[in-house]
Amino acid sequence: MITQEKWDRLRERMKQLGIREEDLAEQFIRGSGKGGQKVNKTSSCVQLKHISSGLEVRCQRSRLQASNRYFARRDLCEKLEEKVLGAASRKQQEIEKIRRQKRRRSRRAKNKMLDAKHKQAEKKERRRPVSGE
Repeated sequence: MITQEKWDRLRERMKQLGIREEDLAEQFIRGSGKGGQKVNKTSSCVQLKHISSGLEVRCQRSRLQASNRYFARRDLCEKLEEKVLGAASRKQQEIEKIRRQKRRRSRRAKNKMLDAKHKQAEKKERRRPVSGE
């Protein structure tokens, strides 16, 4: 269940992005995929269309229609934010962060890191007890 506090934060975010409830066309359609007969009979999937921007979102994360309404609005906000802000959007920043983490180290950085590891290994080696032979 989505708390009232989360709904309020979402409404505030929608307000900042200029999304009004009047601009949204909401439809409840039958879901698909896993779930069997229950999914095929109930209309818990939410299709949300932002009329002024033409963005469309379909959400079927939960079996509850109320939860899907929340998630669809949140996804719409993310899509619109990505469209408006481009590289400055939260999603793009996360993608860029992962890209930087996966990027190969330069030869200099790699050698520096390996030197630090060797020094640490030498320190640990000196801590070992002296063997009496």
